[in-house]
Amino acid sequence: MNEAIARAFSTAAGEGRAALVGYLTAYDPDGEASRDRILAACESGLDVLELGVPFSDPAADGPGVQAAMVRALTAGATLERVLELAAQVRARWPGPIVLFSYANPLVAAGGDALLARAAAAGVDGLLVVDMPFEHAAELRDPALARGIDWISLVAPTTPPDRMAKVVATGTGFVYAVTLAGVTGSRLDAASPELATRMQSIRDVSAVPVAAGFGIATPEQAHALAPHVDGVVVGSALIAAGHKGLGALSDLTAALKAGCVRAG
Repeated sequence: MNEAIARAFSTAAGEGRAALVGYLTAYDPDGEASRDRILAACESGLDVLELGVPFSDPAADGPGVQAAMVRALTAGATLERVLELAAQVRARWPGPIVLFSYANPLVAAGGDALLARAAAAGVDGLLVVDMPFEHAAELRDPALARGIDWISLVAPTTPPDRMAKVVATGTGFVYAVTLAGVTGSRLDAASPELATRMQSIRDVSAVPVAAGFGIATPEQAHALAPHVDGVVVGSALIAAGHKGLGALSDLTAALKAGCVRAG
């Protein structure tokens, strides 16, 4: 397990809260503005940054992230430029960076060589949203060899036997998808059924579990915090960034405060 990711979750737990994991699309709306927004969110309270690699067919993402990826690609985003951006963030912020991507750009760039460049840029984890665990070795093995955690994903539709296998292949943390939909969908974060499902994942996981999809407010973060080790927010941060750095910083700080567990 990557020390930076482990330390982030351990520090949050020691403070009586779930870790705040924030997703932002690299190069949205361009390289410079993206860097400024990412740093504003990081410095305002993110425990873990998920840096999104723009892709032309982001099937798991809702309108907010899709639009961000279109803007980024229009601005000239490439995988190499995303890694350059990661290195710029790493130079200014010590927290863990998880590269969030679809498989196509990573496979096309060539597994081991790509992950060597990612490690050199300061990437701590890799999350590939559309790669089943049966086929993950192509990227997982060279990532782990470079000290980059492989973040596994569990969906609401994942049966228990498969869930155990998926969780066993990952390091860093498990990304527990909260709902059967796309990013930015509406979520009842206080649902007892959701709390039970999150606990069932934690019961079989040796690494922290972070819940994502549909979480947009401090109230939702607070409802989930007792049941998970981390809370993932993406679309709401993207939307706040387009209102200005102040709005993004304020939302990040409020979300982090919301992650505090009652009691």
